[in-house]
Amino acid sequence: MNAQHAIANLPEEDDLFLLLRQLDVAPEASQRATAEALGISLGRLNAYLRAATEAGLVSKTQRAGPDKRQRFAYALTLAGAREKAKLVDAFLARKFAEYDALHAELTGTSSKFVPIKHRTELVQNNLAPIPELYVSYESAQKLKVEAADLTSHDLTPRQICDLELLMNGGFNPLKGFLSEEDYNGVVEDMRLADGTLWPMPITLDVNDKFADSVELGQDIALRDQEGVILATMTVTDKWVPNKAREAEKVFGADDDAHPAVNYLHNHAGSVYLGGPVTGIQQPVHYDFRARRDTPNELRSYFRKLGWRKVVAFQTRNPLHRAHQELTFRAAKEAQANLLIHPIVGMTKPGDVDHFTRVRCYEAVLDKYPASTTTMSLLNLAMRMAGPREAVWHGLIRANHGCTHFIVGRDHAGPGKNSAGEDFYGPYDAQDLYRAHQSEIGCEMVDFKHMVYVQERAQYEPADEIKDKDNVTILNISGTELRRRLAEGLEIPEWFSFPEVVKELRRTKPPRSQQGFTVFFTGFSGSGKSTIANALMVKLMEMGGRPVTLLDGDIVRKNLSSELGFSKEHRDLNIRRIGYVASEITKNGGIAICAPIAPYATTRRAVREDIEQYGAFVEVHVATSIEECERRDRKGLYKLAREGKIKEFTGISDPYDVPQNPELSVETENVDVDNCAHQVILKLESMGLIAAE
Repeated sequence: MNAQHAIANLPEEDDLFLLLRQLDVAPEASQRATAEALGISLGRLNAYLRAATEAGLVSKTQRAGPDKRQRFAYALTLAGAREKAKLVDAFLARKFAEYDALHAELTGTSSKFVPIKHRTELVQNNLAPIPELYVSYESAQKLKVEAADLTSHDLTPRQICDLELLMNGGFNPLKGFLSEEDYNGVVEDMRLADGTLWPMPITLDVNDKFADSVELGQDIALRDQEGVILATMTVTDKWVPNKAREAEKVFGADDDAHPAVNYLHNHAGSVYLGGPVTGIQQPVHYDFRARRDTPNELRSYFRKLGWRKVVAFQTRNPLHRAHQELTFRAAKEAQANLLIHPIVGMTKPGDVDHFTRVRCYEAVLDKYPASTTTMSLLNLAMRMAGPREAVWHGLIRANHGCTHFIVGRDHAGPGKNSAGEDFYGPYDAQDLYRAHQSEIGCEMVDFKHMVYVQERAQYEPADEIKDKDNVTILNISGTELRRRLAEGLEIPEWFSFPEVVKELRRTKPPRSQQGFTVFFTGFSGSGKSTIANALMVKLMEMGGRPVTLLDGDIVRKNLSSELGFSKEHRDLNIRRIGYVASEITKNGGIAICAPIAPYATTRRAVREDIEQYGAFVEVHVATSIEECERRDRKGLYKLAREGKIKEFTGISDPYDVPQNPELSVETENVDVDNCAHQVILKLESMGLIAAE
């Protein structure tokens, strides 16, 4: 029988839904038990099973029964799991519509339980469960076996965050990574192809090689970085996106100073895949497990406590006293309970790590009323997209059962653009959120910038202080806080809680006690290695911290001996140096790196890796190419001029001159000791070494 004939013989939609659901819940049950559970005869069940098997929705395997007679076991295939998920939505939509009609007939008003397609009205009832993309445990075990033969994609950390929220309903109504049509709609108009509001592209970016190995309609296995399977995906779309257009529309500018635009152009794969996802298991988190809740777990918690109104507070920073005052006011204004919902996935490079932040949150949680406040962690990969990000965060919080959401000043702002100006206006996020609030299904509680009024010993919104000329207004910016922590200076109690300051000081001791990296860059023969050696000796003479020199030639010999000099291999070599330097920095040592490092994007990536743990000091050895060629002891420039060395920096390959290095040193007519001393003075001025 052909596939079209098999599909024609499938049971009616509701009967097929019940059949697939029963096989998912009890795949090992006997046919008699399955027929009884469905309320149909064995003959009808066999006809249903035969049609579903021929349509590829169900697989049949032999098993021995208790009486040693030959029997069969039926289980959902990947296609069957997808069909079941689709039928669940259709089934619930009809039931909700039937209930709503009955409710209207009896009471004269709508129940607000409406078909799932209109998701924003549904999630306004924060107690009702929302759809997930996971199959049952039994089906997951079978899918794991089937997936062993599928092409596998190892997910990046950002993709793992996205997949987790797809599977657990945090990104409802998405059923997988966006199709090309949905992607175009989201980029241009913040809407999926069916018109549903959704502001952020959720795409599976892959490299050209992987994309070439995948055909449309093919199932692939999605695995974490250790190879553990998390889900399968049917590839329905494959396309090369216009990343400049995506940057312009989603982030407001095609400017690499924006961390998400930098990721888009310099880290993300060049091809996007789209298609529905079948969830097998959630990613494993070994940290703060009791604090991690899925949307349905939070909704269940709210249902148990009878919380009809919940205001969510989004944060990627430690909680200080201004935040406490802001959240108290928000809960009071909304007459709601409070959910502190910090991001622990991926935030802005340079942010305080989430381990430290969660310890800070837990240290001050008892300062909130326990009966009306709770905390849960959100494994979200932020994009720092300002206004669009605020709308996205609101949709995600609505999915988690929240009825209100705090949108503050410069919500999810990434900082300054290449011209030194803010990417977004301070209240742009509030304006965009307000325009779409009815569709988001989560009411905005907008708050201004909070400052401390000394005479009244309290925090107040800066824009609402009428007598600001007659009172003392105090505030400490994030930059000032980092400076005080770095230099071991006092942080006043009016600004933060002693418990929070204690945790921050544990993670961020004074700079003179932290590890750091000095990263020299310049042309071959510029004097990098010579100055780096002199600096190493001077730092070892001072003592206090171990010093490691990662010279370009030494690394090439011991760490990257198999690499050539293509752009790809040069980048890989520098990333290896950066990785080793980040480990040295993290463990309190000093790393001195002296590669050529010609590409600005690679140097930036290394900076971001290292600045998670300590300071990154870029030193441009600004020797001219003419002087380097004159010094050419190895004869490399001569060979490059003759074409015998391909892709030679400064001759046949470009060098991106650092635009804002911490230090630039000239080596012509300046001795090595003087150059190394300039670096020492810079390190002293940055507080990285204590001045004698």
